[in-house]
Amino acid sequence: MTRSPQSSRPHMPGYGITPSRKGLLPWKWAVDRLTKSHNYWIATTRADGRPHCVGVWGIWSAGHFYFSSGAESMKSRNLRKQPYCVICTENAAQPVILEGSAQLLTEPPNFRLRGAYKKKYKYDLDPAMGPIFVLEPKVAFGLVEYKMQKTATRWKF
Repeated sequence: MTRSPQSSRPHMPGYGITPSRKGLLPWKWAVDRLTKSHNYWIATTRADGRPHCVGVWGIWSAGHFYFSSGAESMKSRNLRKQPYCVICTENAAQPVILEGSAQLLTEPPNFRLRGAYKKKYKYDLDPAMGPIFVLEPKVAFGLVEYKMQKTATRWKF
């Protein structure tokens, strides 16, 4: 992704979110957290509609989030049937939340992506170990705890 998404205030009735654009978080703030987070949460939906949430490792690169999974894990089975999911960074005090559709990566990850993953986790992002998914976000959210009324930000892609 070469350009930044459009920022605005999220619709959060009852939380006292200011309508002013002053205090909106810059996209660079979100990218920093997406890049530096070590652990992420992914929420998917089971075939019967029940939610499933589990931790994952991942890499934010060029406007996409890449993560791997076991071929028969609940998240992989869920994503094969319903690709919509939510990815969250590990710090709930300054979260970045991505919403979108995760697709199975059909070609092996490039050298740069595999190198970044190996550097971050000391583990190879190898499709032979299990499927690799890529999430292209449609919308993202971020805020700073205790300042959320002035910092709550929605980014649309």
